[in-house]
Amino acid sequence: MKNIQDLYTDYLLSSFGQTTSTGLSSVLEGSLSHDKITRHLSQPINSGKELWLSVKSFVKKHKTQDACLIFDDTIIEKAYSSCNSYNCWHWDHSKGKNVKGLNILNCLYHSQTKDNCIRVPVNYELITKPIHYSEIATKTEKRKSKTSKNELFRAMVSQTIHNQLAFKYVLADSWFCSNENMRFIDKNKKTFIFDIKTNRLATLGLDLRNKGQWTRIDEMDFTKDTPKEVYLKGLEIKVLVVKQVFTNKDKSVGVRYLVSNNLSLTGVDFMTLYKKRWSVEEYHKSLKQNSSIGKSPASTKNTQINHVFHSILAYVKLEKLKINTNQNHFAMKAKIYLAAVKAAYKELNKIKGIEVNYQFA
Repeated sequence: MKNIQDLYTDYLLSSFGQTTSTGLSSVLEGSLSHDKITRHLSQPINSGKELWLSVKSFVKKHKTQDACLIFDDTIIEKAYSSCNSYNCWHWDHSKGKNVKGLNILNCLYHSQTKDNCIRVPVNYELITKPIHYSEIATKTEKRKSKTSKNELFRAMVSQTIHNQLAFKYVLADSWFCSNENMRFIDKNKKTFIFDIKTNRLATLGLDLRNKGQWTRIDEMDFTKDTPKEVYLKGLEIKVLVVKQVFTNKDKSVGVRYLVSNNLSLTGVDFMTLYKKRWSVEEYHKSLKQNSSIGKSPASTKNTQINHVFHSILAYVKLEKLKINTNQNHFAMKAKIYLAAVKAAYKELNKIKGIEVNYQFA
């Protein structure tokens, strides 16, 4: 018989509604009690270390020297669950407001060969806010973390290097484009490509830098898709900045500036490499729509966090199946859904006493 972890992750991939211990026990026709499943989810919290041990052999089988580490966070909203140090209020930059839920910082490994492209999480951290404080002006009670996301980012890069997983590039949005992060990546002889905020100050040469003559990046004379070497205020190394102009889905025109410590990159290189960063958005989407990460009504801290861990493992199962079947995650989930609807249709007609033969006049 499969172990509980394997059963639970299969259950998450098979489900389309809420996922509960009672639900899995019912699917297994009582062969595994819901109490045993609950005890499994209530064990000490799993973390990025356990994730790495689970994916290590698969990832190293598909590793490449020019692979990318991609960083981004996502929030699993749990508006009606009680607050704790994990399930609390976090800033959602996509919505421009604070939302209540679990905030996960993900480290995704993107490796591409002639035959396959894998996108597998190799580390993650749930943002915890154990410190309570109150704003003097509003007297509103709030929470904060002991460790910033940027500190977690550097720790996760270090851990990946320590795990001897080959990669060349580190991709992230402007949240992680701090001088300290860029300095850290460069020191570890990796290439970063970050989105950079337009109000960052830069200058074109050492003389101007020494004179303290700084200009906002969006006020500098950049030609579209033509990288330019600059110095950023507060950063010792020379970097390459490129201006990209793109059209959004609503036909509006957007402008983005990217920065890298690799001074040999072309405009095409920037476009090709940074495009891989969107893999992490697809990862978040698959977690939410295919791996039931937001479908658990668990109310205790351990069960909430361990459900997240199992949802990530369920995603990895889909990634392995993708290679074996040449079907994407959503196509496989659609097949599961269709099979479920067919089974439900047959069961309904069985209850009605009708034999289903699919022959129509």
